[in-house]
Amino acid sequence: MPAPRRVRRAPKPLPPKKPMAMARRVSLFERQVSVRLAPVAVEILHDAARVLHEGELAGDIYAGSTMLTVDLARTADRISDPPDSSTAQRVAFLYAADERCREHARRIAVAEAKKSARCELTGAHVDVESRARGAELLLSLNVEAQRRAP
Repeated sequence: MPAPRRVRRAPKPLPPKKPMAMARRVSLFERQVSVRLAPVAVEILHDAARVLHEGELAGDIYAGSTMLTVDLARTADRISDPPDSSTAQRVAFLYAADERCREHARRIAVAEAKKSARCELTGAHVDVESRARGAELLLSLNVEAQRRAP
């Protein structure tokens, strides 16, 4: 018994294309999407940081440097972003512009400076620099301060 033959149907024609709509009204406002570090990012990054500090007190002037190194792989269990070099680059860029991050970094740098100087310091000025190396965030905190008068 021969196999039944399939009947091939003719393809359906496509509906006619509609012309593009003409804009008759436009908005007066341009919208932007902004990206910034999440509020919890400061805590996560600083908790995962390795801290290295060096400095000295010369007379009444203290000068020192604190280096925070954050390996994003150490934060992988707490973040949803991939812990890779592109994330580290974005974090480094955003960190430099985020006043919350900079203030927290200043507090860390001043605390490390006080431990190193073994005295109270006043008028601390802290420069914060951030950059990325691979999947690591590198924060350099340079401190200048004066010994507090007894």
